[in-house]
Amino acid sequence: MVSMALPEARVRLVFLGAAGVGKTALIRRFLQDSFEARYRRTVEELHVLELELDPPGPALRLRLEILDTSGSYSFPAMRRLCICRGDAFALVCSPDQPASFEEAQRLRDEILEAKPAAAIVVVANKSDLAAPAGPEAEAPSGRARLAATVQRDWGARYVEASAKQGSNVVSLFQELLGRVSLLSGRLSPALRRRSNPEAVAKEPPARRRLAKSPSCAIC
Repeated sequence: MVSMALPEARVRLVFLGAAGVGKTALIRRFLQDSFEARYRRTVEELHVLELELDPPGPALRLRLEILDTSGSYSFPAMRRLCICRGDAFALVCSPDQPASFEEAQRLRDEILEAKPAAAIVVVANKSDLAAPAGPEAEAPSGRARLAATVQRDWGARYVEASAKQGSNVVSLFQELLGRVSLLSGRLSPALRRRSNPEAVAKEPPARRRLAKSPSCAIC
């Protein structure tokens, strides 16, 4: 009997945001279920995970690419290429860095300029940080204002997560992937058995630079 190869699909998730908000920490928690408190500056890393999706729907082999970007892109053309090649975007900010939401807003505008129908999820990482005490506790929290802006004004999805504690991290990836029409409603079982650290490959920088997408042009 000749075995039939499963049809394949590729989906790329792009994590964007200011430096130090926890983009790498969220990805590490998802892929390896680990957390490193020490901050390390990311240049750019592409993580690749192979998943097999079962019914409902046709069986499918999914190449899931997770792009961890630098918080300080020096070249707008590189960032635009990164956006053009993405299928869904996580804009990560942190309540302990008020300016990180302004950066998320700027990145959102840039994404929508390149891809008007882009799937965007705004992530408030570090939800484990303590809420203010005393008189400040009476005022609306930064998270509440952020959630209201994202949901009401942007019409985007909002997720609070903690890479440190591991809370809502898998839900974040389910939310991102669920917004890709090809995969809607088919991801929970695959993500539950998603990986062990040895199943994840980090592509070297040279390979990333050469992997140009023919359907994406820098305008």
